[in-house]
Amino acid sequence: MDEEKTLMFNLGPVVFDGTIILMCLLTVAIVFGLVFWASRNLKLKPKGKQNVLEWVIDFVSNIVKDNLSSKELPVFQLFMFTVFSFLIVANNLGLVTKIVVNDVSLWKSPTADAVVALTFSLIIALFCNYMGVKRFGFKGYLVNSFLRPVPFIAPMKIIEEFTNLLTLGLRLYGNIFAGEVLLSLICKFGLSHGPFLIPFGIFLEMLWSGFSIFISCIQAYIFIILTNSYLSHKILAEH
Repeated sequence: MDEEKTLMFNLGPVVFDGTIILMCLLTVAIVFGLVFWASRNLKLKPKGKQNVLEWVIDFVSNIVKDNLSSKELPVFQLFMFTVFSFLIVANNLGLVTKIVVNDVSLWKSPTADAVVALTFSLIIALFCNYMGVKRFGFKGYLVNSFLRPVPFIAPMKIIEEFTNLLTLGLRLYGNIFAGEVLLSLICKFGLSHGPFLIPFGIFLEMLWSGFSIFISCIQAYIFIILTNSYLSHKILAEH
């Protein structure tokens, strides 16, 4: 299969993917717009849009409490909710539609790009390590993260940092990218074998779209669980 072309541009010697930048900005705008809309005119007895927003917040809060503790909830609840909301929207953007102009794709899921997924994973890794330094101080962070329970496992702990970074990002990228590729293949299959296969292609497209949405939501859930797990290793004292 030919590699999908995107809207590329240069700023000096640096090459940027315009499609990915636009999709990331659109994801941020959608998340902000939905939260802003759902949080207007809050009432003591939630219903409708407020009820959905509070359910998502409670869902993320329970993940935080399960992996960290209730006392950590006020510190990390908003951050985890923001990450989860971004991933839910970003993972599913490419499943909504596909816009191609002159063989250049203008619409795809941001997390279907390896650079975005790995950069997002790097941000999480930096955040977790920063919180460890903030909690214990730099010396205490090194001891807690790399020298406990016994100092000689430090090389394994360092390797684990890199493997966590790679697996967190590549798992997200692989699942979202594969879903979009298969949707494209199903669409081409339905259009390239005559009008009689179009209804069958539409059925397969709808079926796989539903499955891909499910997988995308599961990946956002797994990403949040692993983020909380990594964070707990940095801010909770090892024994």
